Amino acid sequence: MARYRLGTIAAAAAAASLTLSACGGAATPKASDFGSCTVYGEKGSISINPVTPDTLTVQTNLPSPGWWKGTSPETIDGGYEYCLAANIAHRAGLSSVKVMNASFDALVAGQTKDYDIAMAQVSITPAREEVVQFSKPYFDSNVAVLVKKGSDLTAANISSMKLGVALGTTSVDFVKDKTQPSTPARVFQDTDTMVTAVASGQIDAAVQDTAIMLGFAKGSSGALEVVGQYKTGEQYGAIYPKGSANAAPMDKAIAAMSADGTLEKLSASWLGPTLGGDPAKVPVFAAP
Repeated sequence: MARYRLGTIAAAAAAASLTLSACGGAATPKASDFGSCTVYGEKGSISINPVTPDTLTVQTNLPSPGWWKGTSPETIDGGYEYCLAANIAHRAGLSSVKVMNASFDALVAGQTKDYDIAMAQVSITPAREEVVQFSKPYFDSNVAVLVKKGSDLTAANISSMKLGVALGTTSVDFVKDKTQPSTPARVFQDTDTMVTAVASGQIDAAVQDTAIMLGFAKGSSGALEVVGQYKTGEQYGAIYPKGSANAAPMDKAIAAMSADGTLEKLSASWLGPTLGGDPAKVPVFAAP
């Protein structure tokens, strides 16, 4: 996520995984056995040496509506990032994808192991690039403001509100440096807890990535809404193990998916419907 703080993190990857079978495909879209995903492009157009034979091992941080369909590795069968991983596996000629749930802070601190690629809506930042190896960008991201339905929060009064941010996200520094609330923002251990605090009235608003906050608003049965977003210029990238020999071929696959429209199809299939709205249509708050 637009998740940022690096600090000393003791958390390691949570032990959970799921292997889903895959079938081959041609250059045209076809049904696949990668859960609910459709694969595109040429099977075997890239070559990688995965940590587990014939399997792409991908780490993420769950839950993440829209990006990962399901709340645990055992239930994942779709979502933008899962299907992006499935398409990489397909183009690498692999027959399965293994999903592992991990601590977000451990991911961005380069503390996890035994994986081929990690995707968890991670914003590419210079600080992170010092400790992890990023892929080519695959998504542009802004940060949004999530409130209870009917809130009177606006761009003009947000600094007087009680705000929440999630540990490790770029929103921590964004709120501190840009929004500058009169009361320091409350830092939560995870996004779920932060969103619950908005719903219960402990804080007035949560600030985090637009595509993520839209997903939580959609899942709130109308109790929560996204009232605005700030443009940040951030982009999401996947994380590779440092020095991975697979980085170049997987970057080639991501670049090809950007050029051939696959990434656009994944967004249309998973983000719009799941999030209940197009992130680009959320009103833009003027920079503080």
